[in-house]
Amino acid sequence: MKLKEIKAIKGKIIIKTGLHIGSGNMEMQIGGTDNPVIKHPFTQEPYIPGSSLKGKIRSLLEYYYGIVQEAAKSEDFKNSGGLATPKMLKNADGEIKNHIKNILKVFGAGAGETDENLIIEIGPTRVSFSDCRLNEDFKKQAEQNHWSYIEVKSENRINRITGTAKDPRFIERVPAGTVFDFEVYFKVLDDEDEKLFEDYLLKGLKLLELDSLGGSGSRGYGKIEFQFDDEALKNKFNSLKLWG
Repeated sequence: MKLKEIKAIKGKIIIKTGLHIGSGNMEMQIGGTDNPVIKHPFTQEPYIPGSSLKGKIRSLLEYYYGIVQEAAKSEDFKNSGGLATPKMLKNADGEIKNHIKNILKVFGAGAGETDENLIIEIGPTRVSFSDCRLNEDFKKQAEQNHWSYIEVKSENRINRITGTAKDPRFIERVPAGTVFDFEVYFKVLDDEDEKLFEDYLLKGLKLLELDSLGGSGSRGYGKIEFQFDDEALKNKFNSLKLWG
């Protein structure tokens, strides 16, 4: 196994609908919101953690390649939530086994996975996602127009019998139209990795565009669009077919 190349994907993420990636800070401040978005501690600007991109893309690929469906057949793997793991790899066969192995190659095994033989076989994690900061040109435009980087959306629950609103809550979102820079790096360690780049990484990005990022995707949050700096990669991405 030899490092032949590190492919770099660079570009922009355009927020198409309000994005909520929570900060995990559940402490309610006076005048604050129920659920703030994650922000850089120095600048207080919102950002997209690389871990959020990686986790969502991996989970979408596990659905796409039928791994979740396969895991649901076994009591042993139901508790793992359908995650492609070394344990599941040992018990799988055929096409599913190949997909699990490839996902482990691209995204890595979970913390605490200590199967030394498997680690040697699959090698190091191929992909790394950087945290996504606000695009500098967008920041200048926002400052000139006095745009906020955060919006607060109010939601509530409707009592179907009385027709009245209940349980109001206030959720921070990054507004539609916000632009982030993104960078993804992919290690090519052998000839087969070229195919993993397209079948797992690029298809994963495509699936994410069709789905949503962050919380409350079923309520319209988190639609995004990738714009690639490299024209050839942009054309390859646009021509990718996920089905049919």
